[in-house]
Amino acid sequence: MKNLMKTGVALLLLGTALAPAAWAQDAINVTNLSYRTGPFAATGIPLMNGQRDYMMMLNERDGGVNGVKLNYDECETGYNTEKGAECYEKTKATSIVTQPWSTGITLQVLPKSNVDKIPILAPGYGFSPMTDGKIFQWAFNPPASYWDGASMILKAISDGNLDSLKGKKIALLHLDAPYGKEPIPLLQAYAEKHGFTLLPIPVGLKEMQNQSAQWLQIRRERPDFVLMWGWGAMNAGAVTEAVKTKFPMEKFVGIWWSGHDGDMKSAGEAAKGYRSISWSLPDSNAPVMQDIKKHVVDTGKSLIGEGEFDWVFYQRGVLISMFAVEGIKAAQAHFDTKVVNAEQLRWGLENLKIDEAKLAEIGMTGMIGTFSTACNNHAGHAGGWMMEWDGAKFVKVSDHLEADQDMIAPLVEAEAKKYADANAPWPINEECK
Repeated sequence: MKNLMKTGVALLLLGTALAPAAWAQDAINVTNLSYRTGPFAATGIPLMNGQRDYMMMLNERDGGVNGVKLNYDECETGYNTEKGAECYEKTKATSIVTQPWSTGITLQVLPKSNVDKIPILAPGYGFSPMTDGKIFQWAFNPPASYWDGASMILKAISDGNLDSLKGKKIALLHLDAPYGKEPIPLLQAYAEKHGFTLLPIPVGLKEMQNQSAQWLQIRRERPDFVLMWGWGAMNAGAVTEAVKTKFPMEKFVGIWWSGHDGDMKSAGEAAKGYRSISWSLPDSNAPVMQDIKKHVVDTGKSLIGEGEFDWVFYQRGVLISMFAVEGIKAAQAHFDTKVVNAEQLRWGLENLKIDEAKLAEIGMTGMIGTFSTACNNHAGHAGGWMMEWDGAKFVKVSDHLEADQDMIAPLVEAEAKKYADANAPWPINEECK
């Protein structure tokens, strides 16, 4: 009920504070295809709140970006692919970027981006081959792709020696949707190379909260590790079953969307030891977070719930909006204009440079790894860290990890070409080397 009330307040505030009914000509319009309702709302709400609060903070503190206000708006999808496609069509004429927030929605709008000439910003999600900017000129998935995440997880569980996984069995507990199937091609390639068995175990939308059948299979198969590509209620359901079946938590590892504080709260101490790879690190004392607290939270303009400010997902939402804003800044400088359009933002997103100096300048030192994008690299490959649930919160338990691009790059090239061939004629940037 509390979250539903917050959603109602969100709709009111989004329509007044950040997104005027008549778009101002001296403003930059950024629309998010949000999901504050539906089966994944518990994960969507803190992410959307983080994105919203960062842009509101810039408006309150700086008057926007280089003197231009940011009109942040949301179109509610409920994480439904059909509704997401409708939201894309409804907002593409006014927003300089589309943020699909679902692999399924991303795949729906991907072929339209070339025609509509609007960049897709899908940080840490979407279709992994979008890394190839030569083929996917309008799609961006910084700071890391799902295949980056899968590679880093295997590095972590093998202590850097993937040959040590030979003869082992690794289960992939995944949402039975495009998102959950994303890591399978790369994990299968790793299994063939290093001699372990991959056991995909799908979880349907109606099974998310009751995974007794899946965990019965896990008990029967006795895998050495369970990797989780879960989302929303699936995460909490899986952790609950793992606790119930006494599966060793140190052998249970999730992708970054399966590392949400809210999902772990119900299990608490019993889930201690569960790990999740993460391309972001929460730091509530970082200058940017303190500015959000001062200008947005303490003034009553935020929609966050109790404790949410410190959560991984809320602060990840802040970083996601930072990508869009830094793309806007790069485009403003390059094109010598303040109110950039969608095509100019595409250039900005393709020329991001998030180095230590930039992170210090924007108050985010240590919250994310450094990376840069280019015409042939739309992900950046920032790497990440392993986070562990200590019973109350997620804490960093590894050094910085990087994905194995020697393994990933050939698969990206092959799958990107396959996509282009299947959707011919598909525009390719032949000048990109």
